[in-house]
Amino acid sequence: MKKEDLSPLALAFLGDAVHTAFVRIWVLEQEKTKMENYHEAAKKFCNASAQAEVLEKIFDELSNDEKEIVRKTRNCKPKHTAKNCDEKTYKMATCFEALIGYLYLTNAERLQEILKKSVE
Repeated sequence: MKKEDLSPLALAFLGDAVHTAFVRIWVLEQEKTKMENYHEAAKKFCNASAQAEVLEKIFDELSNDEKEIVRKTRNCKPKHTAKNCDEKTYKMATCFEALIGYLYLTNAERLQEILKKSVE
């Protein structure tokens, strides 16, 4: 699979899974709680508002290529609509997920940097 073959929304689909897996592993490492609390702990980071906030915080630190992925994703017309947030927040969360998908395919070290920032 080549990143060039994937649309920004396909990158977001991949990035959502990568981010969720990272957060769940992080929760397991951080939270020494009962099983029923894991989901609640992960929800703090795996939601549109939190993802949009992370993207806003790190945007100035992104490379030109990374900003281009965000721009292309922002200009997409997704078929899904936001359930629990406004459209702008949902769109920025999708941009964050696309960035994560892109980095998963291109730069593992940079991916880890951004993922760590998403749980700070």
